[in-house]
Formats: sequence, structure tokens, C-alpha cells
Amino acid sequence: MSRKMLIKPFHSIESTATASHNWRRRQVLRAGVSTIALALVAPRLAHASSVLGVRVWPARDYTRVTIESDQPLQNNQQLLQGPDRLVVDLNGIDLDQELRDLVSKITPNDPQIQAVRIGQYQPHVVRMVFDLKGSVKPQVFTLTPIGSYKYRLVFDLYPAVAPDPLMELLAQSERKQEAFDKTNPNPNPPPATLSGPTTAPKPLAQDNSDDFFQKYADSADLPRAPVASIPPIPSPAPRPTVKPAVPLAPPLAKKEDDDDNYAFSAPKSNSKPGTTRLLTVAIDPGHGGEDPGAIGGNGTYEKHIALDIAKKLRAKIDAQPNMRAMMTRDADFFVPLNVRVQKARRVGADLFVSIHADAFTTPDARGSSVFALSDHGASSAAARWLANKENESDSIGGINVRTQDVSVNRALFDMSTTAQIRDSMRYGNFVLNEIGGINKLHKGSVEQAGFAVLKAPDIPSILVETAFISNPDEESRLNDDAYRDKMANAIMKGIKRYFAANPPLAKNRMT
Repeated sequence: MSRKMLIKPFHSIESTATASHNWRRRQVLRAGVSTIALALVAPRLAHASSVLGVRVWPARDYTRVTIESDQPLQNNQQLLQGPDRLVVDLNGIDLDQELRDLVSKITPNDPQIQAVRIGQYQPHVVRMVFDLKGSVKPQVFTLTPIGSYKYRLVFDLYPAVAPDPLMELLAQSERKQEAFDKTNPNPNPPPATLSGPTTAPKPLAQDNSDDFFQKYADSADLPRAPVASIPPIPSPAPRPTVKPAVPLAPPLAKKEDDDDNYAFSAPKSNSKPGTTRLLTVAIDPGHGGEDPGAIGGNGTYEKHIALDIAKKLRAKIDAQPNMRAMMTRDADFFVPLNVRVQKARRVGADLFVSIHADAFTTPDARGSSVFALSDHGASSAAARWLANKENESDSIGGINVRTQDVSVNRALFDMSTTAQIRDSMRYGNFVLNEIGGINKLHKGSVEQAGFAVLKAPDIPSILVETAFISNPDEESRLNDDAYRDKMANAIMKGIKRYFAANPPLAKNRMT
């Protein structure tokens, strides 16, 4: 074998080794270039966020501004004074038409925001300046995608001095008294009760409860029912901090065909002998603001239906001489479930009613329902499904979890008593009996489930599903103003029947 033949394989090995080294070097260089390119492109990708919608929900309680985008938005904010304003920088975004439209969405009647100015502050940084009408306590937080929503950046602007529902209720009672002062010059009319049957109605056949009647110790754009004239009410002597309730009006003339009046006396107040306190009903229109509730096939929003029925019910209650109503929301804005309960307890409500319009997975389900709280599981699979759905309201409407005292809220919701559930069942049966006169009942008895909004431990509470908004026929009925008025009237009758059969005890508290 020649020398060339012996040497050639070694040259081939050396060449192969060199080629392999060069290939690995090229791969390393290529990876390095890719890393550098990715580092340069990544910021541009981060700035590619698009705004999908901007919404504003003004209310006395607070004003909410929501910016929805396809990616999470980073922000910096600063609260300034002289004049009051909130400056917000949105990072990783460019000014587009959706953001520009925010300017036109600030209405003159917004309680918190005077105006908003928006501009491209820096490349990929949009600055928003909210000119405020007064001092606010802002809460800014983000929400991850849920339901039909993508990423949301939320600005909740709370007034520095929060409105007190009890003071508002007192002001309402004072207006009621002023109306009486103008129409009744007699300061001492005899106290009386409402006229009407003194016996409680028979329960539904499905209820089968022998001991049931035993006594025991306003979309803001929907039309509003006219307020009935206020019967004469005597004027009590003023007190510096506590306004005593007024005595009942003279007896109403009873008609043979009028079963709307049921005899019950307002309880005596412990604060002053010879006076009576007004019975307070807390009305809770379900959903609101970012949480539309169920949506019917023709686009009907549950939150608008619930608010209109609630306003009609409020008008009917306020027209009574010995009753008054408080609403957990009176406009289109979101109220967390625990806040609804807290508002009712703050005013010392005697009863609580939450108003909704049901939805199910199929359009065949129909009928009205009444629910009470359960401490041992739901009474049916449908009730459990509905309670879980309604309890998701906080996630859909959006709450700032950093401001929620979880331990306090859990303690509140664990305080529910057997007595509260018992009273709620009695109350619910009266209302269900009346609702059955205007619509088919989905089930002929009060159902039970773990609704968070019903967990006031000291207030009989029910949730009324007025109809299935997912059923085309019932959606059409819910869009009928006359039907909504009948539904409010039926709930009102049930409330009066409950008070007639179960007179509330006197309470030493604000009348």
C-alpha cells in the first residue's frame, strides 16, 4: 500500500472535524442572532395591545371606567389636587379611536368625573387625565378574561365621603313627612291599621305546610310606574338625631273586590312611647353595570328588567303610609354581593328581596320561581345550578380582591341562622302564592340554595326569578311594561301578606 493511501484517511478525518466545528459555530452564531432579534422585537410585540372597548358606569356610589383589551395593560396613576384630577399612563399601547371615544362617554351628570383628556404622551404610552368634581378614593385593578370579556383594566372612583344608605333613607322619610305636612293640618289623627282581611291566605297545594301560618313573636331608561298619592301622615316632634316614625294613616275604605289590602299594624317604636316606625324593605335589582346578567334571544338584558321591576316595587312600597323602600342600586352600575347584604343591614331592613330574570341552557324552561337560603345544600339540581350562576356575579362584574376582607365576608355569610331561613321560607311562600296568579310557576314551592346575596343573618331574604328570559315567550312578557308592573304588584301583595301574618317586633333603632 502506498504512502498516499495511508495518509489520505487522516486528511479526510481532519477535514471532517473542521467542517463539524464550523457547523457548530454557525449554529451558535445563528442562535445568538435569533436571541438578539427576539429581544429587539419583543417590546414591539408588547406594544401591540389593542383596545376592544371602553365603558363608563356613573353612579352616586362610585363611577367605574373599564378598558377592555386583548392583552393585559400596564399602567401608572397619580392622584393630584388643586384641582382634583387623576392622571393615568397606559403603557404598551397607542392612541386609537376606542380610547378617543372615552371623551364623549363622560356625561354631565356623572357624580365624580367632570371631563377626561387623552393624548399620546410618549411612544407606546397613552396619558389620560380625569378632571374630577371633588375628592375621590380611586381603586385601580385588572381582571383576567371571563365570560365574554377579555382582559380588563378597571378604575373605580369612589367619593371621598361615601353616601350612607341610612341617611338617604332618613331623607326619604322626611320628604314623606313634608308631603303630609302640606296636606294634613291635623297633628293628632287617631292611629289605625290598614283595612282588609285579617286572616292569612291559604298556602299553595304543593307547599303542604300545616304550621305555615302560625304567628311568631328603578335600565335607568325603562319607564317608571307612577307613584301613588301619599295618605295623610301626622308630623312627629323633631329630634336632633333620630327621626321618630309616623303613625299609620286613617283606615282605607275597603272594597268588596279589593284584596290588595291586608291588616297589619306597624310595630311600636322603643324610642318614643306612642309612635310607630316605618317598615323597611330592601330591594335588590340583580346584576348591573359590567354584569349584564342573562341575555335573552332578542337581546334583552336581565339587569334592565330587574331594575325596572325594582323601581316599580319601590314606588308601590313608598306609597304605603307605614312602609319605605331602599334599593341596593337605583341605576345601571355593579354592586358586589356582600355590599348588597351590607346595605340592607345598614338600614336595618325588615325584609330583603332580590329581583332577577332566569335563564337556562335551553329555551324550553319557563315559569317564575322564589328562592330562600339553604344551609344544607340546594333543594334541587336546578336550584344549585342557578345559585352557582348567580354567585358568579362578582367575577363577571369585577371586584378588587385586594380590598375584600375575606375573613369578614366569610364570617358574615356563615352567620345565617335557622330562624332567618324559617322566616324567609314563610315570606317566600306568600310572594310565590301571589306570583302564581300572574305567571306559571316553575315549581310550586319555595326552593332553597346557597345564594350569597340572601345571607343577611338577621333579615328574612328571598330571591325572585320573575320569568325565564331565555324563553322567547317569557322574554316578550318581560319586555311588556304591564307585565313588569303586575310582577311588582304581586311581590308587593306578598310582602303585605307576610307583615299581616307576622307583625315585626319593635326595634330600638333609627326609624
